Amino acid sequence: MSLLRELADLVLPGSCAGCDAQRVPLRHGVCATCVAEVEGLRPYATAPVPPPPGMPYCVTAGAYGGAVRGMLLAYKERGRHGLARPLGAVLAGAVAEIAPERGRPLLLVPVPSTAAARRERFGDHMARLATHAVRRLRAAGWEASVAQPLRAEARPDSASLDASARRVAAENSLRIRQSRIGVPARRNTMRSTLVVVDDIVTTGATLASAASRLEEANMQVAGAAVIAATRLRKTVPQPPAGRASRRVPGHSRHAGGSPNEG
Repeated sequence: MSLLRELADLVLPGSCAGCDAQRVPLRHGVCATCVAEVEGLRPYATAPVPPPPGMPYCVTAGAYGGAVRGMLLAYKERGRHGLARPLGAVLAGAVAEIAPERGRPLLLVPVPSTAAARRERFGDHMARLATHAVRRLRAAGWEASVAQPLRAEARPDSASLDASARRVAAENSLRIRQSRIGVPARRNTMRSTLVVVDDIVTTGATLASAASRLEEANMQVAGAAVIAATRLRKTVPQPPAGRASRRVPGHSRHAGGSPNEG
């Protein structure tokens, strides 16, 4: 199988999802240089400046740039859905920084996509990433699962909005799906750790809105984890001892892993 993949790179050369380099040997769609860059990511705490009201403690796998930016754009905008597995592994690393102990259940709640975004991207891109993150966390010993108690209604393009307008749009678009809060609520009584997950944090408005909606439904949010943070972020002090760093062992080894979704 490895030989066939190498031959495919020679016969059908493609561009690297991370840097768009042409006619380079690809490791499942990503060149060796970009694989090394992603494998070198080390999650850290981040926060918008200033943070929006209700912004949860947040950990990012890395800055929004370089190979990570390229892979996210290829995954979301160019239909390279096979990148969900390595990107999900990167997300798992950020989630693990928030998880206190492996003996405590982990519940990941992805920020939902609007109906229009799901049509354009052939499904909910964050639900896919969260599913792969859960698989990686389970392999590393966590009792992890995904819940989708949030739904997203249509909202204006955030690129044209300032921070205040983004916050209002996020608050107006996210809603609790009443039929899906039973299981997460029961898990909260088992002292599970609920983590909101998203691909990118910019102003923090979406994460703050998601956390607020969940807490209104009596679901305590421990923090948020993202794959990338824009460079207009600052690193903040690490959390208290109760949130000690626990990176997923070897998660970065899958940064260039098989792009096929399981």
